[in-house]
This record gives sequence, structure tokens and C-alpha cells, in this order.
Amino acid sequence: MSDLNQASANLAPSIRGGANKSTFKKKWKQIKNSRQLYLFILPAFLFFLVFSYIPMYGVIIAFKDYIPSVGIFDSPWVGFKHFERFFHSYYFWDLLKNTLGISFYSLIVGFPLPIILALALNELKDGFGKKFAQTVTYAPNFISVVVIGGMLIAFLNPSTGIMNHMLDFFGLDRVAVMTDPRWFKTIYVLSGVWQGTGWGSVIYLAALSGVSSELHEAAAIDGATRMQRVWYINLPTIIPTMVILLILNVGSIMNLGYEKILLLQNPLNMESSNVIATFVYKQGLLEAQYSYATAVGLFNAVINAVLLISVNKITQKLSSSSLW
Repeated sequence: MSDLNQASANLAPSIRGGANKSTFKKKWKQIKNSRQLYLFILPAFLFFLVFSYIPMYGVIIAFKDYIPSVGIFDSPWVGFKHFERFFHSYYFWDLLKNTLGISFYSLIVGFPLPIILALALNELKDGFGKKFAQTVTYAPNFISVVVIGGMLIAFLNPSTGIMNHMLDFFGLDRVAVMTDPRWFKTIYVLSGVWQGTGWGSVIYLAALSGVSSELHEAAAIDGATRMQRVWYINLPTIIPTMVILLILNVGSIMNLGYEKILLLQNPLNMESSNVIATFVYKQGLLEAQYSYATAVGLFNAVINAVLLISVNKITQKLSSSSLW
């Protein structure tokens, strides 16, 4: 009996090795048969590898007192010193409040509008009117952030801006909105909605193009109105797309771009406009506190990762749509 057990033990590795080899050949055959698709995704894979994954070793700086002349690995290790400094700073809660405030404001206002616009455009008949509406709504996306910032500053200028001229015309008092902290979030969010709503509707229009015309014809024969067909046919079709985009938006809730905020920021509205992204930029590039800025940026990234995983888990339980 012991000889039989010994023989079985000796045979097991060879069986596992043969199974692994067979699995490898099967996988390689699948890759070979789909080589065009793998070549198609290769540029995107290389982009993320070079610009996202390889630089990840730089997060070590967050746990060191980085000295450029010495290098990353030879700089002294300080552990969580920079994180503790940030958490205990007087501006921590202000930065967090401003970042989350602007992000959730943008999400609440900006997320439903591309869906509504896509549903409306989908109901228009093909022709000049539909093409014109699409062009008008898509065009702001191609205006650079710098130009958008300049337009906002010019239009909202308290003495020469068109908005204040209109207020004057209607007998109302002029408002210096660019220097009022209460207006900053609204200006930032609404300008972003104007710029991105049309472009954001493209993906929903693509999903709506897959709706069968036979469904609409059958519903119309049964007496369904246009609004009922939109509600019961079009909207359910794009719900999986809505869920995926909502997960991605919540997962990047802390990733506010600093460019437009810096363009609109001034000493008088700093109370509302100072966010984590602008803080990292100023600490890292302007004040050369590389380790501190990296620690704050890493904290930001970890929060985003936790939110992404959490929201994805929730959507897995509530619906069949999720990222993985």
C-alpha cells in the first residue's frame, strides 16, 4: 500500500505539469486566434504601462524625506510622518470639504443631463435640425480649459462683464461673483456642465442606437405614447451604461482637475476654491515639498480606490451591471 501511495505521489507532479502545459497551449491558441484584437488594445496597454504602472514606484517618496541630489532609494525613511502632518493640519478638513463639495455638486448636476440630452436627441428626426443640435451641444467640449477660464472671467467681470451689464439693464445691482466664495462652486460646476454635457451624451446615443425599431412599432400599435416608449423602452436600454459610468464617476470623485480651478482661483474665493488637487500642485511644484505632496496625492488616490471598489460591490448586489 505504501508503494502505491509513493507511486501516486511521484505521478501527481507530472500530471499537474501536463495539465498546466495543456492549459498554456489552449490559452496561447486563443491569443493567436484573436491576435488582431490584442494588437488593437496594445497601444492602450503600453500607454497605461508606461505612464501609470511604471511610475508607481515613485509613491515611495511619500514615506521618505526625498532629497533630489541623493535619489529616491537613498533618501531617509520617515514612515507616515507626512500623512500625519497632513491629517493634523488646520486646512485638512477645508480641503476635503471643498473637494467633496465640488465633486458631488458636479455629479448630482452633471450626471443626469447627458442622459436627458441623449434621450431628447434620439427622439429628433434625422435631418438638419438634429445635426445642428448635436453640433451646438458637442462644440463646447473642444474649447480648451484656458479659453473657458478666460471667457468666464471676462463675462463675469463686475465692471465690464456681459452678465453685469444685463443686471444693470434690468435695474439690478452688479454682482462680483468671481470674488465671492459662495458662487465659486456654482460657476465651476455649471461651466463644466455646459462644456461636457453634449459630449457626454454620445455614449448614451450609441447605446440607444441598439434599440430595435420593432419594439417601438409594437408599443405604438398597443397605444403607447412617445413618453411611455422613452420611459419603458429607451431608458431601460441605457441603464447598464448609466451604472458603469456612475461607478467610474464615483470612483474618481476626488480627482478634480486643478487647471480650471487655478484659472478661476483668486485670494478672495480661496475659501471655496482651495481643493486637494491645487494643494498638491502648489506644495509639489511651487514649494518643492515633493514628499509631502506625494503623500497627499497618495491619500487622494487611496480614497478613490476605496470608493470605486465599494460602489462596484454595491451595484453588483443591486443589479447585474458592474465593472468586474
